[in-house]
Amino acid sequence: MSTATTVFLGTGRRKTSTARVRLSEGTGKLTVNGREFDRYFSHENFSKQAYAPLLTVDLREKIDVTVNVAGGGVAGQAGAVAHGIARALQKFNPELRAALKKAGHITRDPREKERKKPGQPGARKRFQFSKR
Repeated sequence: MSTATTVFLGTGRRKTSTARVRLSEGTGKLTVNGREFDRYFSHENFSKQAYAPLLTVDLREKIDVTVNVAGGGVAGQAGAVAHGIARALQKFNPELRAALKKAGHITRDPREKERKKPGQPGARKRFQFSKR
């Protein structure tokens, strides 16, 4: 016999990273791609950034979070996880939206890497100009 638990889903994106988040009531267990938060995000700042929405609404010890994240680097993935958690928390309790929005967790960061243009070494940088 299975125990019926309600699961809330949220998708977060940042740069080229995409995080699929599942929230359920529990004891505060946090996993990313089958590993613990602190093991997956090597630096403390990334793990703090990733679970910041939970701290904003004081639900760190009451909710279990399972995340699948792909693409990008560690910083982008941490931002994507935070965005996904915020969106899932909004579905979990719509009254949390005001606090999450004020803290800036709901808004998706639209900044992406600009493409390299032909005839120059990078997106904006030009080859050195020689007058003679």
